Amino acid sequence: MDSQTSQASQAPRSPSSPHTFQVDLRGLVDLLSHHLYSSPKVYLRELLQNAVDAITARRATEPDAPARVRLYAEDGALRIEDTGVGLTEADVHSLLATIGRSSKRAEGLQEARSDFLGQFGIGLLACFVVAERIRVVSRSARTPGAPPVEWTAADDGSYTVRTLPDAERPEQGTTVHLVARAGAAEWLSPGRVEALARDFGSLLPYDVRVGDEAVTDLPAPWDRPYPGPAARRVALARHCHGLFGFTPLDTIDLAVPLAGIRGVAYVLPSAVSPAQRAGHRVHLKGMLLTERAEQLLPDWAFFVRCVLDTDSLRPTASRESLYEDETLAAVREALGERIRAWLTGLAAGDPERLGAFLSVHHLGVKSLARHDREMLRTMLPWLPFETTDGRLSLEEFAQRHPVVHFTRTVEEYRQVAPIASAQGIGVINGGYTYDSELVEALPSVRPGTVVAELDAETVTAHLDAVDPAEELALSGFLAAARARLDPLGCDVVLRAFHPLSVPALHLDDRDARHEQARADAEAGADDLWAGILGSLRGSAPRARLVLNHLNPLVRRISALPDPELIGTATESLYGQALLMAQRPLRPADSALLNRAFIGLLEWATHSEEGQA
Repeated sequence: MDSQTSQASQAPRSPSSPHTFQVDLRGLVDLLSHHLYSSPKVYLRELLQNAVDAITARRATEPDAPARVRLYAEDGALRIEDTGVGLTEADVHSLLATIGRSSKRAEGLQEARSDFLGQFGIGLLACFVVAERIRVVSRSARTPGAPPVEWTAADDGSYTVRTLPDAERPEQGTTVHLVARAGAAEWLSPGRVEALARDFGSLLPYDVRVGDEAVTDLPAPWDRPYPGPAARRVALARHCHGLFGFTPLDTIDLAVPLAGIRGVAYVLPSAVSPAQRAGHRVHLKGMLLTERAEQLLPDWAFFVRCVLDTDSLRPTASRESLYEDETLAAVREALGERIRAWLTGLAAGDPERLGAFLSVHHLGVKSLARHDREMLRTMLPWLPFETTDGRLSLEEFAQRHPVVHFTRTVEEYRQVAPIASAQGIGVINGGYTYDSELVEALPSVRPGTVVAELDAETVTAHLDAVDPAEELALSGFLAAARARLDPLGCDVVLRAFHPLSVPALHLDDRDARHEQARADAEAGADDLWAGILGSLRGSAPRARLVLNHLNPLVRRISALPDPELIGTATESLYGQALLMAQRPLRPADSALLNRAFIGLLEWATHSEEGQA
């Protein structure tokens, strides 16, 4: 280290003076409108929220204080009045002019924060999304002798504060005046203001009106008294149609008193994809928080839409979604239990309604039953599965068959189902979502049940072998057939099975398909990749074309003297077996079908020419 460096390192550091952040209000408003909030409509929620919180604060010390919020909209301007706690001049300087500070931090109110809707102190700032100027006139209820105060702010970040004569604001509380910014007047129109106020504030606990029209509609539809259960169902169905646009199959109460939750879940009348994210309506202490709460219920409960009110869940900074924490996780589990209990109740006491529900939403219940053995046990007599005996429940199928065979894919089921059924083998199609998992879980809830996966080897083993002498006599036919299909990675075997109308059966399994895919890739690769793919060659059994010795067409083909014609006929049987199994055709398979069709046409026309 040189001397200059040493001296510099030992020189005393000058004390740094603190600086204050400079806030560009226009830039902050742009950030709010384009990134924090999903829509300018949230400005009205912020106004209602501030008014309701101000009333709550006043009632903490004056339980009998008036609780009114009034909104008046006209000519690109909005006025909202509340009978809340109000502000002094000192409060205005401390709270309204400091971005990020919340009035709920004021002295004496910290302990009561859980009673307030707002938690982040953004407050009136959101109003600049639609307004170019905000004017607040307020009179404090805590300090009755303090004069009314006026705070006026513009969207360029400037503001003024002045006190007013008592006559200009005789009542305690606050009035907020907004003047629309260019292009935003529609957000302050009477019709829009009333619609937003009803949407956000219908469950608020105070008297909220737009002009003379009441906004609040209490008690909530799920808490109102009704003449009977039928009348309640009709009323809630009407409520669901108004909110979500559909008439529900059923309604599930979602009361969780410990979490301060009351509400309902509406069962969708039509099936939806499990991947579709459900949007639920959540009110926080009466104020609508979001219409798109996706994480409120377990993933398996995608067949319902919820609307509820809570006082325990935390909102995010934008107050448009729920904060993922331990409380939300506990609520999600509790709501899932309510839906699970509803399903169990239907299974025990109302099988007709359960049947109607499962005919639409069996997929959701299967998803739940995968992880809930008790639910699987309860739903065994009800959940439908595709089987060779028709559409049955697992319980019915297991009673009919000592061994419950299943396939893992729809393609495998289509291959084996007709033949297995004719041989008396019961098979369940496990290729649909969740089905194979549930079949494999069957022994855990039905002790003694034997479950086995059905593959090509098992099916072939159940088919009757041909007499060895007859098969030996057909060795020339089988050799010609095998030579023609060998390039396709398919063997040919001869069996006798029913139904007689099926001339050939194409059987393979996943290992055989993987091996065929590898061989196809190897054939089309360059030398380097062909060598690599060749080294991965497996020992899995190949696909097989099972010819039915009992079928008259197969017998006639086996008697043909021409090996070339036998090969063409074998290709035709191969293609027909693929089509019957509804398997996707590879390019090589399509080329084979075309070649076989042309070959048979040529043989037929040449035969006619020879006869002529």
